[in-house]
Amino acid sequence: MASIDDVRTLIALEHGLASVSTVRPNGTLQSTVVNAGVVPHPVTERPVAAFVARGGTYKLDHLRVDPRATLLWRAGWAWATVEGTAELCGPDDPLKGVDDERLRLLLREIFAAAGGEHEGDSGRRKRGQNQLAANRQIGKPHGHQPIPSCERIRASRSRRELIVN
Repeated sequence: MASIDDVRTLIALEHGLASVSTVRPNGTLQSTVVNAGVVPHPVTERPVAAFVARGGTYKLDHLRVDPRATLLWRAGWAWATVEGTAELCGPDDPLKGVDDERLRLLLREIFAAAGGEHEGDSGRRKRGQNQLAANRQIGKPHGHQPIPSCERIRASRSRRELIVN
């Protein structure tokens, strides 16, 4: 089983690329690639996994109906998965304790944590409205590393609350 620190290691190795899976209304899975990172929760300050989704996407629609989500990062043969319940935070999904300024800063934090560089306010306007799909994950990160040359994924006995966007 991987720890949140192992997730951070994988993020650095693969530019924060992760797959996110959500549950469609008919019960089937929908998966896509996102940039995801680990940031402090905007209210509790606990480390959480997070990604940013453009407003109006299916993944956000799915999470509003069924907040279960899975994020998976991989680098070579090493991987770590975070599974749990999503907590959305954005213009369409206000989160108590997060005002407009904190939301703007959170967007930048998530991009940076995923290994990216934020384009600034003008870049955000060009992209249109962004929705933070901050998914609250309650569970354990999972990992697997069968090839010795890959980054070792250590076991963790602790439970952590994680946010996945």
